[in-house]
Amino acid sequence: IGNTVLHILALQPNKMFACHMYSLILSYDRNKEGPGSLELIPNNEGLTPFKLAGVEGNTVMFQYLMQKRKQNLWSFGPLTTVLYDITEIDSWAEDQSFLELIVSTKKREARQILDLTPVKELVSLKWNMYGRPYFCFLALFYILYMVCFTMCCVYRPLKPRTSNRTSSRDNTVYVQKMLQESYVAYEDELRLVGELITVIGAVVILVLEIPDILRVGAAKYFGQTILGGPFHIIVITYACMILVTMVMRLTSTTGEVVPMSFALVLGWCNVMYFARGFQMLGPFTIMIQKMIFGDLMRFCWLMAVVILGFASAFYIIFQTENPENLGQFYNYPMSLFTTFELFLTIIDGPANYDVDLPFMYSVVYFAFAIIATLLMLNLLIAMMGDTHWRVAHEQDELWRAQVVATTVMLERKLPRCLWPRSGICGREFGLGDRWYLRIEDRVDPNKHKMMRYTEAFKAQDRDNYDKGSEKLETNGDTLCKKELSALSLSRSTSRTSSHRGWEILRRNT
Repeated sequence: IGNTVLHILALQPNKMFACHMYSLILSYDRNKEGPGSLELIPNNEGLTPFKLAGVEGNTVMFQYLMQKRKQNLWSFGPLTTVLYDITEIDSWAEDQSFLELIVSTKKREARQILDLTPVKELVSLKWNMYGRPYFCFLALFYILYMVCFTMCCVYRPLKPRTSNRTSSRDNTVYVQKMLQESYVAYEDELRLVGELITVIGAVVILVLEIPDILRVGAAKYFGQTILGGPFHIIVITYACMILVTMVMRLTSTTGEVVPMSFALVLGWCNVMYFARGFQMLGPFTIMIQKMIFGDLMRFCWLMAVVILGFASAFYIIFQTENPENLGQFYNYPMSLFTTFELFLTIIDGPANYDVDLPFMYSVVYFAFAIIATLLMLNLLIAMMGDTHWRVAHEQDELWRAQVVATTVMLERKLPRCLWPRSGICGREFGLGDRWYLRIEDRVDPNKHKMMRYTEAFKAQDRDNYDKGSEKLETNGDTLCKKELSALSLSRSTSRTSSHRGWEILRRNT
């Protein structure tokens, strides 16, 4: 029951009351240390009161609990060395990492905890010592891997076409080689090495991604922007396209260009994932993801309706015309593609002035230009501008959350020998098996002195204001008297408060 009450207090909106009640309940706990403590018993979701306060964004409760768990090591003048207990914060030996819970929650208040002590110092230590070097090496390795795959695609096995053309629009010159013809020369063997590297890389990607999907859940793993959800979809689809291409090559099935082209686009787009390691580029990936999966997805429904309607109209208009004079609408699929290009203003309106065009083409194209170019494209620009404005106001916060998510990901993937545990073991100071982070805090005496001066001025002004208010209440005969008394009061108040304030400054100096 006591543990349940502690979990409820971690969610209380009245934070100061919750802190006092939390301390009161723990004062009756017999097992204050060890696994039987009320603070260490998780709820049904596996969250202790400490983790629950962090996930819910209760910064006051979080700071209160951290103050209870810190140990003052020594103090010398303005310098103070403090040991913060990071047992539940550090993700090194945690199945359900506190840092991962913070960045995966949808509450913005929870991300503010990443800027508090000692979470900020712990993340900075992990990222600077291990996270950034490993992440940069991983980015370089992935780019080299994609270069290898691209070269294998550029020099894929092709042979001249031997069959006759069946149509005047048939423009095929080369066709795909069979499996027996693909690996004969020395250049083919060299390409085979690159293809093996590409396939091994795709298998490694699937092996690393699938356990995380099973552990976190598909909805949470792919839906969280900060965790890199869209990029996980991209890289898994890329790996599947590589395996499909391999199967089509082994079975000598024609059409391997389809999965190969998809893999090239997805693989190179995934390079944007590594921009999160840089503060200048990281927020832009967040903006791109929010624009694509927010604004663009909604806009595509409207765009599809407009393109479908006008493409059908263009096809019907040119259905009776000679396709050699204006071939942009010679069949229905080409009409859809041409209308899409017109919608995005990639091409100008097709016209052939050597022949007479149908009159309805001018009417329909005029309506299409007004609706698509002037109205809908400007609507899309306005929507994206609003998204950019919203993300720009919290870009630093989002970038820190990206860094935390990347650090936790690397810490889980890499072997323990390459990522030692951060902090100091409590045995060195006789504090048990808990791990602590050593932080030096410098207290500026001038800052505190100025704060005392400010408080002195404020207190004196407040006293004089109260006295003046009493005088105004007693002298309430006429409006003119009130104005004169208020004027004299303000002058005397300012003169008295400033005089006494300067006396305090003079005495302290």
